[in-house]
Amino acid sequence: MPVRRIHQEPASRLAIWARRMAVFSLPVALLAIVIERAGLFEIVPVLATFAAALIMATVAILLAAVAFVVIWRHGVEGLGAAATAMLIGIALLAYPAYLSVKAYRLPAISDVTTDPIDPPRFETIGRLRSREANPVAYAGLYAAELQKAAYPDIVPLETTSNAKTAYEAAIAVIKKRRWNVVNEREPQPGRRDGYIEAVARTPVMGFRDDVAVRVRPAGQGARIDVRSASRYGRHDFGANATRVKALLDDIDDIANVEKPEKTARPVKTNQPPSKTNQPAKR
Repeated sequence: MPVRRIHQEPASRLAIWARRMAVFSLPVALLAIVIERAGLFEIVPVLATFAAALIMATVAILLAAVAFVVIWRHGVEGLGAAATAMLIGIALLAYPAYLSVKAYRLPAISDVTTDPIDPPRFETIGRLRSREANPVAYAGLYAAELQKAAYPDIVPLETTSNAKTAYEAAIAVIKKRRWNVVNEREPQPGRRDGYIEAVARTPVMGFRDDVAVRVRPAGQGARIDVRSASRYGRHDFGANATRVKALLDDIDDIANVEKPEKTARPVKTNQPPSKTNQPAKR
């Protein structure tokens, strides 16, 4: 008895290639992140690898869109492959699109500080930066004006704690965040300010951002200034301002914690009452 074969519609080659392109873009993007976090190469190969992943994701979305049209008109298979390619491509491009919106709304600065006149210096970090990195010197008054317009709440932290307590609070917060501390110098009143230099990482790509904290005695308390700068790129997408504000808030929470004072107990005396308080004898 002859076997009847069920005729199957051919799958859309556009949908298949779209899915292949989208799936392949994921390990390429992951490779860029691994290269940056491991410190294998400088920023240029990392950005080139990640840009290749974004290009492949964009091509996958375009191929999937054309495949949808072909599937709708000719009724061929491949709807699942096209949908998979579209979802992967959109997911991969979502974060760069979000950064593009922030870049349009925020000023193009990469160095934020609470003291534009006398910003904390990058002493040790300056020797760690490569030639392709941004200059260690602060950009100047033009960048300060852009910062003031976009982030007016970036101001020094004035605390009632002394310089040593403020310094200990700052180093505790930085180490809790697991930043790489490359320089730490305790304050000595009348001789030198407290100084901390550390390297932070961005959440997704792991790019290195440099942070300097200066603790200076101010009367009975202390003043804390912070500087956060991106090592590469002209635009930080607001990351440095967010880092400075969060760091100062955490330091303030620790430095200004007051210890509860013990209530003084009344002193009992067994002395007889004074004669002046006794009733006069009649």
